[in-house]
Amino acid sequence: MNPETFSPEHFGWGFDDGVATVTLDRPERKNPLTFESYAELRDTFRALVYVPAVKAMVVTGAGGNFSSGGDVHEIIGPLTEMDMPGLLKFTRMTGDLVKAMRGCPQPIVAAIDGVCVGAGAIVAMASDLRLATPEAKTAFLFTRVGLAGCDMGACAILPRIIGQGRASELLFTGRSMSAEEGLAWGFHNCLVPADRVLTEAQTLARSLASGPTFAHGITKTQLNTEWNVSLETAIEMEAQAQAICMATNDFRRAFEAFAAKQKPEFKGD
Repeated sequence: MNPETFSPEHFGWGFDDGVATVTLDRPERKNPLTFESYAELRDTFRALVYVPAVKAMVVTGAGGNFSSGGDVHEIIGPLTEMDMPGLLKFTRMTGDLVKAMRGCPQPIVAAIDGVCVGAGAIVAMASDLRLATPEAKTAFLFTRVGLAGCDMGACAILPRIIGQGRASELLFTGRSMSAEEGLAWGFHNCLVPADRVLTEAQTLARSLASGPTFAHGITKTQLNTEWNVSLETAIEMEAQAQAICMATNDFRRAFEAFAAKQKPEFKGD
Protein backbone atom coordinates (compact mmCIF):
# COMPACT_ATOMS: atom_id res chain seq x y z
CA MET A 1 0.00 0.00 0.00
CA ASN A 2 1.22 3.48 -0.89
CA PRO A 3 -0.66 5.82 1.47
CA GLU A 4 -0.11 8.74 -0.90
CA THR A 5 -2.00 7.07 -3.75
CA PHE A 6 -4.24 4.57 -1.93
CA SER A 7 -7.84 4.99 -3.09
CA PRO A 8 -10.27 2.63 -1.35
CA GLU A 9 -13.61 1.94 -2.93
CA HIS A 10 -15.83 1.76 0.13
CA PHE A 11 -14.63 4.54 2.45
CA GLY A 12 -12.75 7.81 2.31
CA TRP A 13 -9.00 8.05 2.78
CA GLY A 14 -6.65 10.95 3.49
CA PHE A 15 -2.96 11.03 4.32
CA ASP A 16 -0.89 13.90 5.67
CA ASP A 17 2.09 14.27 8.04
CA GLY A 18 2.23 10.54 8.68
CA VAL A 19 -1.44 10.41 9.70
CA ALA A 20 -4.00 8.47 7.66
CA THR A 21 -7.70 9.31 8.08
CA VAL A 22 -10.39 6.75 7.30
CA THR A 23 -13.84 8.29 6.78
CA LEU A 24 -16.96 6.13 6.76
CA ASP A 25 -18.69 8.03 4.00
CA ARG A 26 -22.34 7.23 3.38
CA PRO A 27 -23.83 10.18 5.25
CA GLU A 28 -27.30 9.80 3.75
CA ARG A 29 -27.61 6.50 5.68
CA LYS A 30 -25.52 7.53 8.71
CA ASN A 31 -22.47 5.67 7.37
CA PRO A 32 -23.52 2.02 7.60
CA LEU A 33 -21.11 -0.83 6.94
CA THR A 34 -21.60 -3.35 4.15
CA PHE A 35 -20.06 -6.73 3.34
CA GLU A 36 -17.64 -4.92 1.04
CA SER A 37 -16.66 -2.14 3.45
CA TYR A 38 -16.05 -4.62 6.28
CA ALA A 39 -13.69 -6.58 4.05
CA GLU A 40 -11.90 -3.54 2.65
CA LEU A 41 -11.41 -2.04 6.12
CA ARG A 42 -10.07 -5.37 7.38
CA ASP A 43 -7.63 -5.64 4.48
CA THR A 44 -6.52 -2.02 4.94
CA PHE A 45 -5.72 -2.38 8.64
CA ARG A 46 -3.91 -5.65 7.94
CA ALA A 47 -1.80 -3.95 5.28
CA LEU A 48 -0.79 -1.14 7.66
CA VAL A 49 1.51 -3.57 9.48
CA TYR A 50 3.82 -3.17 6.47
CA VAL A 51 3.38 0.58 5.88
CA PRO A 52 5.77 2.46 8.19
CA ALA A 53 4.98 5.74 6.42
CA VAL A 54 1.62 5.67 8.22
CA LYS A 55 2.51 6.44 11.81
CA ALA A 56 -0.98 7.00 13.29
CA MET A 57 -4.60 6.59 12.22
CA VAL A 58 -7.85 8.50 12.60
CA VAL A 59 -11.25 6.90 12.02
CA THR A 60 -14.33 9.09 11.64
CA GLY A 61 -17.69 9.35 9.92
CA ALA A 62 -19.13 11.86 7.48
CA GLY A 63 -22.14 14.13 7.91
CA GLY A 64 -22.35 14.44 11.69
CA ASN A 65 -22.52 10.71 12.51
CA PHE A 66 -19.91 8.03 13.11
CA SER A 67 -21.69 4.88 11.92
CA SER A 68 -25.11 3.26 12.16
CA GLY A 69 -23.53 -0.21 12.06
CA GLY A 70 -24.38 -2.99 9.64
CA ASP A 71 -26.62 -1.82 6.82
CA VAL A 72 -30.17 -3.11 7.42
CA HIS A 73 -30.90 -3.78 3.76
CA GLU A 74 -27.45 -4.78 2.51
CA ILE A 75 -26.38 -6.93 5.48
CA ILE A 76 -29.18 -7.70 7.96
CA GLY A 77 -31.67 -8.79 5.31
CA PRO A 78 -29.27 -11.13 3.49
CA LEU A 79 -28.12 -12.65 6.78
CA THR A 80 -31.63 -13.92 7.48
CA GLU A 81 -31.38 -16.00 4.30
CA MET A 82 -27.92 -17.51 4.90
CA ASP A 83 -27.12 -21.03 6.06
CA MET A 84 -24.89 -21.63 9.08
CA PRO A 85 -21.59 -21.88 7.15
CA GLY A 86 -22.38 -18.56 5.47
CA LEU A 87 -23.27 -16.91 8.77
CA LEU A 88 -20.09 -18.15 10.42
CA LYS A 89 -18.02 -16.93 7.47
CA PHE A 90 -19.57 -13.47 7.95
CA THR A 91 -19.11 -13.29 11.73
CA ARG A 92 -15.50 -14.42 11.42
CA MET A 93 -14.89 -11.79 8.76
CA THR A 94 -16.29 -8.99 10.92
CA GLY A 95 -14.25 -10.21 13.87
CA ASP A 96 -11.19 -10.15 11.65
CA LEU A 97 -11.68 -6.38 11.26
CA VAL A 98 -11.25 -5.96 15.03
CA LYS A 99 -8.23 -8.29 14.99
CA ALA A 100 -6.70 -6.19 12.22
CA MET A 101 -7.34 -2.92 14.08
CA ARG A 102 -5.81 -4.29 17.28
CA GLY A 103 -2.98 -5.95 15.35
CA CYS A 104 -1.75 -2.94 13.37
CA PRO A 105 1.07 -1.14 15.20
CA GLN A 106 -0.26 2.37 14.55
CA PRO A 107 -2.31 4.04 17.31
CA ILE A 108 -5.90 4.54 16.13
CA VAL A 109 -7.83 7.63 17.24
CA ALA A 110 -11.62 7.59 16.72
CA ALA A 111 -13.41 10.92 16.18
CA ILE A 112 -17.01 10.19 17.16
CA ASP A 113 -20.08 12.33 16.51
CA GLY A 114 -23.79 11.58 16.50
CA VAL A 115 -24.85 7.98 15.93
CA CYS A 116 -22.26 5.35 16.89
CA VAL A 117 -24.08 2.05 17.16
CA GLY A 118 -23.78 -1.66 16.47
CA ALA A 119 -20.69 -2.43 14.42
CA GLY A 120 -19.93 1.30 14.44
CA ALA A 121 -19.65 1.15 18.23
CA ILE A 122 -17.36 -1.85 17.83
CA VAL A 123 -15.05 0.08 15.48
CA ALA A 124 -14.90 2.88 18.05
CA MET A 125 -14.26 0.34 20.81
CA ALA A 126 -11.45 -1.31 18.82
CA SER A 127 -9.67 2.03 18.42
CA ASP A 128 -6.96 2.98 20.91
CA LEU A 129 -8.27 6.44 21.80
CA ARG A 130 -11.71 7.99 21.40
CA LEU A 131 -12.62 11.67 21.10
CA ALA A 132 -16.35 12.37 21.04
CA THR A 133 -18.75 15.26 20.71
CA PRO A 134 -21.35 16.00 23.39
CA GLU A 135 -23.95 14.78 20.88
CA ALA A 136 -22.39 11.34 20.45
CA LYS A 137 -24.65 8.39 21.30
CA THR A 138 -23.01 4.97 21.48
CA ALA A 139 -25.01 1.74 21.62
CA PHE A 140 -24.11 -1.93 21.37
CA LEU A 141 -27.63 -2.67 20.27
CA PHE A 142 -27.30 -6.30 19.15
CA THR A 143 -29.91 -7.61 21.62
CA ARG A 144 -32.44 -5.17 20.14
CA VAL A 145 -32.30 -7.15 16.89
CA GLY A 146 -32.42 -10.54 18.61
CA LEU A 147 -28.68 -11.16 18.77
CA ALA A 148 -26.23 -11.67 21.62
CA GLY A 149 -24.11 -8.83 22.92
CA CYS A 150 -20.98 -10.94 22.27
CA ASP A 151 -20.17 -9.51 18.85
CA MET A 152 -16.75 -8.78 17.35
CA GLY A 153 -14.97 -9.02 20.69
CA ALA A 154 -17.35 -6.81 22.67
CA CYS A 155 -17.49 -9.13 25.69
CA ALA A 156 -13.69 -9.21 25.87
CA ILE A 157 -12.79 -5.59 25.13
CA LEU A 158 -15.64 -3.43 26.46
CA PRO A 159 -15.40 -4.62 30.11
CA ARG A 160 -11.70 -3.78 30.06
CA ILE A 161 -12.52 -0.22 29.04
CA ILE A 162 -15.56 0.60 31.20
CA GLY A 163 -15.80 -2.26 33.70
CA GLN A 164 -17.77 -5.50 33.84
CA GLY A 165 -20.98 -4.10 35.34
CA ARG A 166 -21.31 -1.18 32.96
CA ALA A 167 -20.42 -3.33 29.96
CA SER A 168 -22.99 -5.90 31.05
CA GLU A 169 -25.69 -3.24 31.22
CA LEU A 170 -24.95 -1.90 27.76
CA LEU A 171 -24.60 -5.34 26.15
CA PHE A 172 -27.77 -6.77 27.76
CA THR A 173 -30.02 -3.75 27.25
CA GLY A 174 -28.66 -2.29 24.01
CA ARG A 175 -29.36 1.19 25.36
CA SER A 176 -27.42 4.25 24.27
CA MET A 177 -24.49 5.46 26.33
CA SER A 178 -24.48 9.24 26.40
CA ALA A 179 -21.32 11.19 25.70
CA GLU A 180 -21.19 12.27 29.36
CA GLU A 181 -21.48 8.66 30.54
CA GLY A 182 -18.83 7.62 28.05
CA LEU A 183 -16.46 10.25 29.40
CA ALA A 184 -17.15 9.40 33.05
CA TRP A 185 -16.76 5.67 32.39
CA GLY A 186 -13.51 5.99 30.46
CA PHE A 187 -14.84 5.03 27.03
CA HIS A 188 -14.19 8.53 25.69
CA ASN A 189 -10.87 10.20 26.40
CA CYS A 190 -12.41 13.67 26.08
CA LEU A 191 -15.42 15.53 24.67
CA VAL A 192 -14.87 18.08 21.92
CA PRO A 193 -17.35 20.35 20.08
CA ALA A 194 -18.55 18.89 16.81
CA ASP A 195 -16.82 21.49 14.67
CA ARG A 196 -13.46 20.56 16.23
CA VAL A 197 -13.61 16.83 16.93
CA LEU A 198 -11.94 15.67 13.71
CA THR A 199 -9.30 18.40 13.89
CA GLU A 200 -8.52 17.54 17.51
CA ALA A 201 -8.33 13.82 16.67
CA GLN A 202 -5.92 14.53 13.82
CA THR A 203 -3.84 16.81 16.04
CA LEU A 204 -3.59 14.05 18.63
CA ALA A 205 -2.69 11.55 15.92
CA ARG A 206 0.02 13.87 14.58
CA SER A 207 1.50 14.20 18.06
CA LEU A 208 1.67 10.41 18.28
CA ALA A 209 3.09 10.21 14.75
CA SER A 210 5.90 12.58 15.75
CA GLY A 211 6.82 10.39 18.71
CA PRO A 212 8.81 7.15 18.94
CA THR A 213 6.57 5.14 16.62
CA PHE A 214 8.46 1.86 16.99
CA ALA A 215 7.99 2.15 20.75
CA HIS A 216 4.29 3.03 20.27
CA GLY A 217 3.87 -0.22 18.35
CA ILE A 218 5.50 -2.12 21.21
CA THR A 219 3.15 -0.42 23.68
CA LYS A 220 0.11 -1.43 21.63
CA THR A 221 1.37 -4.99 21.32
CA GLN A 222 1.85 -5.27 25.08
CA LEU A 223 -1.55 -3.75 25.83
CA ASN A 224 -3.04 -6.52 23.68
CA THR A 225 -0.93 -9.47 24.78
CA GLU A 226 -0.90 -8.83 28.52
CA TRP A 227 -4.65 -9.28 28.92
CA ASN A 228 -4.41 -13.00 29.59
CA VAL A 229 -1.11 -13.56 31.36
CA SER A 230 0.01 -13.54 34.97
CA LEU A 231 1.65 -10.49 36.50
CA GLU A 232 4.97 -12.33 36.59
CA THR A 233 4.72 -13.14 32.88
CA ALA A 234 3.64 -9.59 32.03
CA ILE A 235 6.60 -8.09 33.86
CA GLU A 236 9.01 -10.39 32.03
CA MET A 237 7.35 -9.59 28.69
CA GLU A 238 7.72 -5.89 29.41
CA ALA A 239 11.35 -6.33 30.44
CA GLN A 240 12.11 -7.90 27.07
CA ALA A 241 10.03 -5.36 25.14
CA GLN A 242 11.66 -2.41 26.86
CA ALA A 243 15.14 -3.83 26.31
CA ILE A 244 14.35 -3.97 22.60
CA CYS A 245 13.26 -0.31 22.69
CA MET A 246 16.47 0.62 24.51
CA ALA A 247 18.41 -0.67 21.51
CA THR A 248 16.68 1.74 19.11
CA ASN A 249 18.12 4.90 17.64
CA ASP A 250 15.11 6.80 18.95
CA PHE A 251 16.17 6.01 22.52
CA ARG A 252 19.68 7.26 21.82
CA ARG A 253 18.31 10.39 20.14
CA ALA A 254 16.13 11.14 23.15
CA PHE A 255 19.11 10.88 25.52
CA GLU A 256 21.31 13.07 23.33
CA ALA A 257 18.55 15.67 22.99
CA PHE A 258 17.94 15.66 26.74
CA ALA A 259 21.64 16.10 27.42
CA ALA A 260 21.71 19.03 24.98
CA LYS A 261 18.48 20.46 26.44
CA GLN A 262 16.74 20.06 23.07
CA LYS A 263 13.56 18.37 21.91
CA PRO A 264 14.21 14.94 20.41
CA GLU A 265 13.37 14.25 16.79
CA PHE A 266 12.09 10.70 16.60
CA LYS A 267 12.36 8.70 13.37
CA GLY A 268 10.80 5.37 14.32
CA ASP A 269 14.00 3.31 14.19
